[in-house]
Amino acid sequence: MLQEDVLELLQRSEGAYLSGEAMSQALGVSRAAVWKAVEALRRAGYGIGSAPNRGYRLDSAPDVLRPGEIAGALEGCLVGREVVCLPTVDSTSSEVKRRAAAGAPEGLAVLAGEQTRGRGRRGNAFQSLAGKGLYCSVLLRPDLPPAELSQLTAWSAVAVCRALEACCGVQAQIKWTNDILLGGRKLGGILTELEFEGETLRSSHVILGIGLNVSQSPADFGPDLAPIATSLLQELGRPVRRAELAAALLRALDGMYAGFPGERDRWLEAYRRRCATLGRQVCLLEGGERVPAFAEGLDGDFALLCRMEDGSLRRVAAGEVSVRGLMGYV
Repeated sequence: MLQEDVLELLQRSEGAYLSGEAMSQALGVSRAAVWKAVEALRRAGYGIGSAPNRGYRLDSAPDVLRPGEIAGALEGCLVGREVVCLPTVDSTSSEVKRRAAAGAPEGLAVLAGEQTRGRGRRGNAFQSLAGKGLYCSVLLRPDLPPAELSQLTAWSAVAVCRALEACCGVQAQIKWTNDILLGGRKLGGILTELEFEGETLRSSHVILGIGLNVSQSPADFGPDLAPIATSLLQELGRPVRRAELAAALLRALDGMYAGFPGERDRWLEAYRRRCATLGRQVCLLEGGERVPAFAEGLDGDFALLCRMEDGSLRRVAAGEVSVRGLMGYV
C-alpha cells in the first residue's frame, strides 16, 4: 500500500525533509500519487510538515500500529523484515503459526491492537485489551537442537528489558523465567512455541509471543489483577506510543537473535543481573503442592537452582514447575 511505503520513507529520513520527487522515484509512482498518500496520512493523524523546495518531514504520529512506520525503523534487521499489523486477532502467535504453515519467511512479525484469545504459559489467558497493550509475535527458523532452542525465552526476556530501557528509559526486571516486571508488578510476558517436523523431530520454526501492558489503568485490570499487574502509563505517568515500543522491541530481538546461541555467557550474565527471583524465598508449585525453597542462582542453561528446606540443591528447568514468591507475586 502506497501510504505505508511513503510512511516508511519518511520514518527512515529521521526528521529530515524528503522531497516528493525523491519519493516518487524511489517508489516508482507519480508525485501526485505521493501527495495523495501524504494527505491520507495527515487525515489519519500523522503530522507531516512540508516546505517549498525541501519536501516533506514526519513531525508527529498518533498511537496506532502501522507497518510503514515500524518497518521504517528496522532497516537491515532480519527480525521485522516483514511487519503485519492487524486491528484484532485471536492471537498473534496463532496468526504467525498459520502464516508459517503457508511458508512465511523467517523474521515475520505480527502485531495486533487486540487479541481475543491471548495466551500465556501453562494454558493461562493473557489479557489483551484493545488499544491498551503491545501484542507481538515473531517467526524464527533456527536450525538448532531443542535443548538450545529452549533458552530462547530467557534470551528474549533480556531483549525485552533492553527495548524498554531504549524506548522508555526504565529498568525492568525478569521473574524467572518469562515474566517482565516493573515496580515489582507484572508488565508483560513471553510465550515461546516450538513446532517440529513429524518425521525428523527437528524444529521447523519457533514463535516468540510477547505481550506488554502499555496504557492500562488499575480499573482495566480489575480487582484480581490490579495488585500484581502494571502498565507503562502507570509507572511512567505518561503515554508511550506503541509503534515506537514495537520498533524498539523488534530491534532488540534482532540483536538477540544475531548472537544466539554463541553469545550465551553474555546473555546469561545479563539475565542474572535482571532476575528478580534470585535471592528470594519462593514456592515451587507442582500440581496442588507448594514446596518452599530459596532461589539461589541459575546454571548455564538458565535453569533455576533452588536450595530446599532439607539443604539439598534442586535444579528447576523452565516448564517443570511454576514459581511464586512466598510474600507476593515476585
